[in-house]
Amino acid sequence: MFHHTHPYEPFIPKSSTKLIVGTLPPPRFTTGDLKDGDVHFCYGSRDGQLWPILDQLFELNLRFETTDQAVSQRKDFLENRGIGICDIVASAKREKVDASDLGMQEVELRDLIQVLQTHTKIETLLFTGGNSKNGPEYFFRRLLKRYGIPLEIVSNEVPRIHQFSMPDTFRNIRTISLTAPSGAANRAVGSLLQYKQMKADFPEKTTIDFRVEQYRPYF
Repeated sequence: MFHHTHPYEPFIPKSSTKLIVGTLPPPRFTTGDLKDGDVHFCYGSRDGQLWPILDQLFELNLRFETTDQAVSQRKDFLENRGIGICDIVASAKREKVDASDLGMQEVELRDLIQVLQTHTKIETLLFTGGNSKNGPEYFFRRLLKRYGIPLEIVSNEVPRIHQFSMPDTFRNIRTISLTAPSGAANRAVGSLLQYKQMKADFPEKTTIDFRVEQYRPYF
């Protein structure tokens, strides 16, 4: 069994009001066998779409390479926008060494409730995936049950929105379950009515264009 540990500590600037929450980067980020075009930072896989989406959304002119400058660009952006990153999975075991969420076993979670108790300005969690098995919302729901915290639905349209209250406070936190920024999620994107309508109106648009417009209101 491959022990897939998260290679990065949470990156949470003091000014953070939003927190990006995923699961684990591909195993090569744990072993250090990065590919050309990977960035040695959260969501740095050359095959991932989060940074290309944000690059297009904010016109960041990001570098997509394994350099310190590429990492610094991303950290500067997060600090300037008050956005943190704290994936919910600390480690997992895998029989097959790949990046599939479904392949994770014996999953150890980071305690995001404690993170939220420490970082009191955070008011929004941005899940890079929904409530499918082993997705970030799925694991967060498990964590909330451990604390006995109910999750209330706000909107059932994609991206689904929920909210919950932190224990012993009047602080409400909203969760946004974004369509996952991965190629594996493109089939799900293709089945969405909103995507079909976009393609009918603008045939040249892509699944990344669809995500850019979905992510825009929340970043």
